[in-house]
Parts: sequence; C-alpha cells; structure tokens
Amino acid sequence: MQAIVSGSAPQPARLAAAHGLLPLAQSDLLEILVALRESDDAEISRAAQATLETQTAEDFLIAAKSAEIAPSVLGYVASHTQLGPEIHEAVAMNNRTPDEAIALLASATTNGTILELIAINQQRLVRASSIIEAILSNPARTPEAERRARETHQEFFEKERGAQQIADELRAQGKTAAAEFFAAAELTVAGETLSADDAWLIAQHIEVSDDEIDESWLPAEIYEELMSESIEQRRANIESVIKREQLEGGVATDERVSMIRRIMFMGPKDRMKLAMKGDREARGILIRDSNKVVSCAVIHNPRVSEQEAELISAMRTVDGEVLRQIAMNRSWARKYPIIHNLVRNPRTPLPTVVNVLPRIHTRDLLILKENRNISEAARKQALRITQARAGH
Repeated sequence: MQAIVSGSAPQPARLAAAHGLLPLAQSDLLEILVALRESDDAEISRAAQATLETQTAEDFLIAAKSAEIAPSVLGYVASHTQLGPEIHEAVAMNNRTPDEAIALLASATTNGTILELIAINQQRLVRASSIIEAILSNPARTPEAERRARETHQEFFEKERGAQQIADELRAQGKTAAAEFFAAAELTVAGETLSADDAWLIAQHIEVSDDEIDESWLPAEIYEELMSESIEQRRANIESVIKREQLEGGVATDERVSMIRRIMFMGPKDRMKLAMKGDREARGILIRDSNKVVSCAVIHNPRVSEQEAELISAMRTVDGEVLRQIAMNRSWARKYPIIHNLVRNPRTPLPTVVNVLPRIHTRDLLILKENRNISEAARKQALRITQARAGH
C-alpha cells in the first residue's frame, strides 16, 4: 500500500489498485483511492475517481467515525457536501480531520447543526482561524454557531492583536516596561474589551521592567487564586476600593474614580502584574484590592519606598496579609515607625503583632495596653512585656 501511495509501485499494480482490484481492507482502499485520484497518470486518476464514486454512504460513514482512518480520507469526505449530514457530522467530530478540510466544510455546508458541531471545538478554532471566518461567512450559521465563533475570535485573536499593537507602539516610544506589560495583558474580561484609550492611560502608570520583578514570593497554590473572577466580583471590588480610599481620607474626584474603574476593570492576573510594575498612583489603588494576591503584589514592587511602606502599615483597610508581609521585610522591620504602626493596626494578624511587640518602646507599650482598637490578646501581651521590663 505504501508503494502504491508513494508512486514507487509498478504502473499495472497502481492501475489495479485504482480499479479496486487488489485485496485491501476498506480503510486502506479508501486511502489509496484518495491518493491515486491526484496521480499524474490520467488513466490511474480517472480510474481512482470512478472507483471512489462506487463506494457506499455506509463505507464513508464508517471511515468518518474511525479513529484510525487516514486524514486524507477525512479531508476527501469533508470536501464532498453531497455525502450527507450524518457523514459530515462524523467528520466534524473526528479529531483526525485536517483543519483545512474543516474550514472547507464550514464554508460549504448548508447544515447549521454541522456548523454548531464545528464551533464547539474551540481548540480547533484557535488553531485555525480560517474555520472561524468560514463559520461567520456562511449564511447557514445558527445563532449558537455564530456566538461560539465570535466569542473565540474575540478571546483568542482580537485580544491578542489589540494587546500586541499597543505593546508595539509603546516599545516604539521607548516605554519598555509598559510594552512588556501589554505584550502579555488580557484586554478582554467577561466579554468586555478594555478600550485602547484606557490601555494607554494605564500605560502611563507603568514604570518597572520585567527584569526588576521578583515573583519568588508567589507560591503556585496562591497563584491559583488569580485564575477566575466573575463580573459581579469585579464590580463589587471596584466599589470596595473606592469606599476604602474614602475611609482613609482620600478624595473621590471624578478623575480618581475613573482611574480606579479603568485599573480595576482588568482581570486579577493583570492587576497583580500592574501592582508590581506600576507607579505610586497605581499602587495606591491596588493596595486596596479585595484580592489579597493583588494587594500583596504592591509590597513586592521594587519602587515601594520606606515612606510608602510606613503609610501602608498604618492603613486600616488593607488585607492583613499585606501587613504580615511588611513585617517580614527585613529592611522595613528595622524601621521603628513601621513596626509601631503594625502593632497599632487592628488589621495586623495577632501572630505578627506578638512577634513585633518586644521591639516596641516601653512608653508606647503602656499606651498600647490601653488601646481598645487592638485585640485583647495584644493588649495583654503588651502588659506582660512592660511588667517584665519593670521586673514584676
């Protein structure tokens, strides 16, 4: 069979095969006939085509459902719309069918159900965008087939092209850090696309390049928290950030609220990346993110100064994990104003407070043990330390 398909077999043997005269399994016969119909020998080509036309619909259906049939046979079956919907449904569902054959079928079929079957296979659509184009240009497409094709196109092609275009333009302007961000950004969230204007505005607040970022602080199991976020969660997060900023004494101007909404529109993975790459304005928004992975990413931005860490340590609206990680930073933990803020902050986890208290001055411990804003356990520990220092 290999000799016949490759053309190395003698002409009489190839002609016999084209006439279906050789003792071959049905799947092998179909593979040979499909190959020989493209032969340079006109007699062999005509004979193979004629033999193919004598094959029954049942023969083609069995072939279309086979997991071992040659892709060339599936391609032939897909290209002949007169073979019937049942056969073409099997071809559309067979993973061995070549992508170009599926695109041809999607373009030529008048059966909306077949188009839906093709559109369901998102992996194939992503691999061959010509299939999406064929579905969308076919008048027989159903609303479901069109919806799936458009969603795949938007998610895997429009988003990528939009992000890449912005990245290229930023790189041309010498804004390398921003270009790196948008080269991998997901500009589509929950079916909505971040506008180019919004992307450009966000780009102005990116100042840290990839080679300055250290992601070793982010274990894989914590990274999983970034995998999904519903539209309802994102909207609630936006309102939460605005409210938290107001509670900290921020002025919610229209411009500021607009900036918050633009940044918080992005998915959690992009917000985390922006937290580590963004300037102080971006960090000031993302430190209040309800997703603790995002807010903690701010602490790992190399541009965060000691003064900024001191301000964050006093915030009563940040996640406790942010405060714990500030305390773990060796440089910041040596700064008294920072550790003093941490022990007075009711959001600081108790184990962190207990660990820091021995470094607090006695006069401040005396005040802490009367501070009703912190936990009773923290007050008691402050009392124990002051008594121990006094020799009681």
